[in-house]
Amino acid sequence: MTRRAGRLGTLTAMPDDQRDDDVTSDDGRVISGFGIGSAALGLLAVAAVVLALIIWAGHKSDADERLYQTEVLDAAADWTTVLINMNKDGIDASLQKLHDGTVGELNNEFESVLEPYKKVVQTLQSRTRGQVDSVAVEAIYHRPQTLPDGRPAPAPSPQPALEEMVERTDTVMVVATSISDSIDGKPQTVRWNLRLDVSDVDGKLLISRLEQVR
Repeated sequence: MTRRAGRLGTLTAMPDDQRDDDVTSDDGRVISGFGIGSAALGLLAVAAVVLALIIWAGHKSDADERLYQTEVLDAAADWTTVLINMNKDGIDASLQKLHDGTVGELNNEFESVLEPYKKVVQTLQSRTRGQVDSVAVEAIYHRPQTLPDGRPAPAPSPQPALEEMVERTDTVMVVATSISDSIDGKPQTVRWNLRLDVSDVDGKLLISRLEQVR
């Protein structure tokens, strides 16, 4: 009796880890666990870059603001220095320099606003030496942004004449001291407490208001 040998096929089992980790996409491609991990790491890297850019932009904005305020304080201090160092011999030149550094109502009414200071110098016939002791930003005005309906957003209003030409106005408090040697030889010390508005007009910082604080 002839015995036929039967041929048996061989089945190869898939590794458990490959079956578990591989994922089949909608178009039939197989995505490995390694690929999923790489994609997740890629997303994390993108998020980290975005976060770094946001932090850098915020830091740069803060640095720019500090630099601008320093320039504002310097402008207020320089203008005040000219004011408190006016002398009888160079009073006209000092007044002209002060006038050139103003804008708005202060510029238009310069003579009447500065007349009291001018009279003091002329009356005392003195030699004055002054210095700024401290300066500080008291308040900041930005041109208001518009609301969705087109109306200006509520914000403190600047002088009407400056509303369209000024991008920003900072109010600065200035404390200064001057010593005047009068004709009778007696030195007189004057304490200055001033409030100045420093306005940005086309990138140039000008004084738009002068107020003596009692």
